[in-house]
Amino acid sequence: MKILVLNAGSSSQKSCLYDIADETLPIHPPDPIWQGTIDWTHQTGVAEVVVETAKETVEQKIPFEDRSTVVESMLATVWSGPTQVIENPSEIDAVGHRVVHGGQNYHDSVRITPEVKETIAQLAELAPVHNPANLQGIEATEAILGDVPQVAVFDTAFHAQMPNAAATYPGTYEWVEKGLRRYGFHGTSHQYCAERAAELLQQNLQDLKLITCHLGNGASLAAIRNGRSIDTTMGFTPLDGLMMGSRSGAVDPSILIHLLRHEGYDADKLDHLLNKESGLLGISGVSNDLRQVQAAINEGNPRAQLALDIYIHRLRACIGSMLASLGGLDALIFTAGVGENAANVRAAACEPFKFLGLKLDSQKNADRPRDQIISTPDSSISVLVIHTQEDWAIVRDCWKLLKNQ
Repeated sequence: MKILVLNAGSSSQKSCLYDIADETLPIHPPDPIWQGTIDWTHQTGVAEVVVETAKETVEQKIPFEDRSTVVESMLATVWSGPTQVIENPSEIDAVGHRVVHGGQNYHDSVRITPEVKETIAQLAELAPVHNPANLQGIEATEAILGDVPQVAVFDTAFHAQMPNAAATYPGTYEWVEKGLRRYGFHGTSHQYCAERAAELLQQNLQDLKLITCHLGNGASLAAIRNGRSIDTTMGFTPLDGLMMGSRSGAVDPSILIHLLRHEGYDADKLDHLLNKESGLLGISGVSNDLRQVQAAINEGNPRAQLALDIYIHRLRACIGSMLASLGGLDALIFTAGVGENAANVRAAACEPFKFLGLKLDSQKNADRPRDQIISTPDSSISVLVIHTQEDWAIVRDCWKLLKNQ
């Protein structure tokens, strides 16, 4: 079975094609037979496209007015040109799409129908940056591949069964009735990392209490028990929770009221401030990229140091809150760009939990680990670094859904 994955975002499009045997799929993925990425931000009106196979890598810049034409050009390289890996587009059996927001409508991945598309479009109000891009990928696939089965895999689905106490904001009850609740995001990544951790620990996922730390430019934690999320740090939108690259994370709502009343802000200006000008970038004045913030720290930049200190403080505090929700902890998992690559962040995050018997192996932590346990053998809590594989998680959901229909 050949399954194509489209992971569409506001600034990039990542796609890959897997050729899998008709059998139970492993948690850890094989290599895709084709990969394509589009960078929409490299140059105004020009997309940078990179396509890779085992034998060939092709890079090109494509001028565009409509993004769908670039997506179509990239996908055509699957069955034509030097990166061709199949003879005909009809060989593709299914297409899986990452969709950021499924609201309260979808608790699991679903086969895409006109009704599902309409709901994704309606939920763009809750994810205005991502859902329209996800929908554009679905429609581009329809234009190119016709009625091939398509599956929507929702970032919010993994968190959909959180207890009401964790999902409900303490405003008025009208908020509950209107769906103003904690939805959570990065669900595909949290779910994959939990399953992979159970595999590496050689334990049943249903028996484990886990905290997964997805630390990238966007960042969130999840408390996982019985294989499901019971608490998470992102909320009604991906703005809540941890300090992030350019997002503030949780702040006192009165600050926003103050800015509206006294500083001439409106909703759009607040939105831009909190999502694009805050976090590591806003405090450091250097970058939303932790690597550049660290470089500035090494040069003695005090604002950069403050940014990192806040980042660590909030990460520790949120890990503590997830720990309280679980009532215990078997493993702490780090993933995504910062989580997988910043040894100092992992060490600092673990430091306060030594009193619980958590013991980090400093050498393993420093050795650029990937899919490894980095705690000592006698640590009471296992610490793991896992390379998140969202695309493969989407493939597995597609495969399961189509097999059961």
